[in-house]
Amino acid sequence: MVKTVTNFGRSGLSDWLVQRVSGVILLLFTVVVVGFILTNPGLGYEQWRGFFDFTYMRVLSTAAVLSLAAHAWIGMWSVSTDYFTERMMGSAGMTLRLLVQGFSAVLVFTYVVWGLKILWS
Repeated sequence: MVKTVTNFGRSGLSDWLVQRVSGVILLLFTVVVVGFILTNPGLGYEQWRGFFDFTYMRVLSTAAVLSLAAHAWIGMWSVSTDYFTERMMGSAGMTLRLLVQGFSAVLVFTYVVWGLKILWS
């Protein structure tokens, strides 16, 4: 029986749940933005800026940025632990995996900070 879906420890089940929830948030964000674009022909900068100035859109955008970060991190972690192994790459596997994961962590963190700065300034 599954009992550890919502704990804060790393498990495949919690990663699965984060991937699904973040995917739904990203889908919702996409539907809202595409819907706005389709319902506003001749969209200009002022309309676009006004749309993103609404608090609900800033909150949804923040949730989308954080969801994208979580989704990307889990995806990159999964790929790197599956393919950058000593069995597949020899003695350099562990080093390459740590480099890829470190680079991914720095990149994801940078994108989150950058996205939040853009949204809330």
